[in-house]
Amino acid sequence: MAGKQLAGQVALVTGAAKRIGRSIALRFAAEGASVVVNYNSSKKEADAVVREVRAHGGKAIAVQANVSRRPDVKRLFAAVKKHFGRLDILVNNVGEFFPVEFEHLTEAQWDGILDTNLKSQFLCAQVAAPIMKGQGRGRIINLSSLGGLLPWPSYTHYCVSKAGSIMLTRCLARALAPEILVNSIAPGTVQFPGEPPDEEYIRRVPLGRTGIGEDIADAALYLATTNFVTGQVLIVDGGRTLV
Repeated sequence: MAGKQLAGQVALVTGAAKRIGRSIALRFAAEGASVVVNYNSSKKEADAVVREVRAHGGKAIAVQANVSRRPDVKRLFAAVKKHFGRLDILVNNVGEFFPVEFEHLTEAQWDGILDTNLKSQFLCAQVAAPIMKGQGRGRIINLSSLGGLLPWPSYTHYCVSKAGSIMLTRCLARALAPEILVNSIAPGTVQFPGEPPDEEYIRRVPLGRTGIGEDIADAALYLATTNFVTGQVLIVDGGRTLV
């Protein structure tokens, strides 16, 4: 464990069974953190992440919880304290993304995406804060999106949820300082093996490619280890917002 940036720390990553959450969980484990892999319905994938971490000598557990529900959140954090006794890093990664034309957007769709993308971050941060305060330090990283910065009419519900995540980040950075640093990552298009390339994004972005999970994991590791950055939105988009 010597020389690993997160040695001795405990990290909880919500929605860590797949995609970006999985990439972050594996990167944190590689840097020495004990990892709590939260999932809602993807048990098989979450268990696979745990096995991969353990195969490389790390510590990990998978905990099922719908993090948009307070009883589930309380149960999740109780499991973290029971297994590891502390919590150093919370990554609010869980999210939902789908298009609906505004005229056809239903109340249920609106409520559902706000619960998943924003309420979950509020609930998890609220339960994590006293744990971290009691330790004298902590890091909270909220996954937002370019959709929180740019208006996408077919994704109004999504954009509003992610804009809310950004403002939640800024408010929490002030409310929880100085013990807890709170920041946000706003990814551009991130793709995974087997997905067809987003040619329009690739054409428009200065770096000429879409992101990969490791790009976001790199950003998360930076925010998990920095000591003088809080309330910021780290845009990881290959330069998409420049054009």
